[in-house]
Amino acid sequence: MNQLPFTEDTVIFGLLCLCLGFVFYTSSIKKGFWKKFYTIVPTVLMCYLLPAILASTGIVDETKSQTYYIASRYLLPAALILMTLSIDLKAIANLGSKALIMFLTGTVGIIIGGPVAILIVSIFSPETVGGNGFDAVWRGLSTIAGSWIGGGANQAAMLEVFQYNPKEFSKMVLVDIVMANLWMAVLLLGIGKTKRIDSWLKADTSSIEELKVKVSDYTEKIARVTSLNDFIMMLFYAFAGVGIAHFLGSHFAEFLENNFEVIRNKEKILSSLGSKFLWMVVFATTIGIGLSFTKAKNYEGAGASKIGGMFIYILVATIGMKMDLGRVMENPGLIAIGLIWITIHAGLLILVAKLIKAPYFFLAVGSQANVGGAASAPVVAAEFHPSLTSVGILLAVFGYVVGTAGAYICALLMEVASKV
Repeated sequence: MNQLPFTEDTVIFGLLCLCLGFVFYTSSIKKGFWKKFYTIVPTVLMCYLLPAILASTGIVDETKSQTYYIASRYLLPAALILMTLSIDLKAIANLGSKALIMFLTGTVGIIIGGPVAILIVSIFSPETVGGNGFDAVWRGLSTIAGSWIGGGANQAAMLEVFQYNPKEFSKMVLVDIVMANLWMAVLLLGIGKTKRIDSWLKADTSSIEELKVKVSDYTEKIARVTSLNDFIMMLFYAFAGVGIAHFLGSHFAEFLENNFEVIRNKEKILSSLGSKFLWMVVFATTIGIGLSFTKAKNYEGAGASKIGGMFIYILVATIGMKMDLGRVMENPGLIAIGLIWITIHAGLLILVAKLIKAPYFFLAVGSQANVGGAASAPVVAAEFHPSLTSVGILLAVFGYVVGTAGAYICALLMEVASKV
C-alpha cells in the first residue's frame, strides 16, 4: 500500500480493465443478489463509478495518467468507425417515414429541451445554470446532449470539444444516468400496454410485422463465426481510418482558424469549430458511413459494433477515473434541469406520435435510439420482439451519426440561453 497512488499507466489500465471485467461478469449472473442489484443500478453507471472510486480514494492518480488521452484519441474514433460501418441508410429509409420521424423528433426534443430547461431553471435558480469559463454549466450539459442524441462516444466528443471541467463532470453523469434510466423504465412499463397505447394513438402496426421478417432475414444473412482475418481487417478499417481522421481533422481545423476570424477569436460562439478533436470525430464518422457503402459493412456480422462497444466502455472507464465523487451532490438543481429536459423530449414524442398515428414501437425505440443509444435501444426493441433487436441497433447507430452535430447545435443554443 505504500506504493499508492498508482501512477503507471500499465497498472492503471489493468485496474480499469479489472473494473470493467467485474461489472460485466457480475451483471451476467442471472440470479441472486447481482440480478437484483443490476435491476436497480445500471451497468454503465458502475463502469463510471468503480474507476471514480479508485481515483477518489487515492488508489490511482488520474492527473499523471494518459489513459483518457489514448482512449479519446485512438479508441473513440475507432469505435465510431466500427459502429457506423454497418449503417444501412437505405434500410433506415425502408423502416418507413414514421420510424425516422419519431427518431428525429426525439433528437429535436433533446436539442430544444436543453436550452428551454436552462431558461426555466434560471427563473428560480440562476446559480444552477451559471458558471464561468470551463466551469460553465452549459458546457457540462453539452455532454448530456451528446449522450442523449448519440451515446458515450458523442458524450466524450462534447467533453473534449467544449473542455468542461473534468472534476465537475460527475454531476453531469449523474443527471444523464438517472434521467435516461427513469425514462427507459417508463418506456418498458408502456410495452406491457402496447395494444392499448397503439389504440389510443390510432396506429397501424402492420409495418411492424413486416419489419420482424425483414430484420430476421438480414441478421441471419450476415452472422458468422469471426476469424483471425476478420479481426485483422476490422483493425485495418478502424485504425487506418483513425489515422486519416486525425490527419484531415487537424489540417481542416487549421484551415478554418487561418481563414476565419470568427473561429480564431476564442470569445466567439463559433470558435469551437476550430477544434481539431471535433473535426477528427466528424471525419471518423464520415469514414464509417463511407465504408457502409462497401463490402466492409458485412464485418458487422463478425462483431464490428461489439468491438466498437468495447472501446467505448474503456473510454467510459477512463472518464469515470476523472470524477470526484465528493462533489456529485453539490448542485442538485441539475436534476431539475434533467427532469425538465427529458419531459420536453417525451412530450414532443407523444405529441408527434399522436399526430402522425405512429405505433408505440417507433416512439419507444426512436426515443431510446437517442437517449439510451446502442446500449438500451436494442433492449427496448427486443422487448417488443427478439427479431427487432437489430432495428434498435440500426437506429442507435444512426444516432451516433447525427449525435455529434445535434449535440453541438444544442450546446450552442444552451450557451445562448445561459446568457439571457
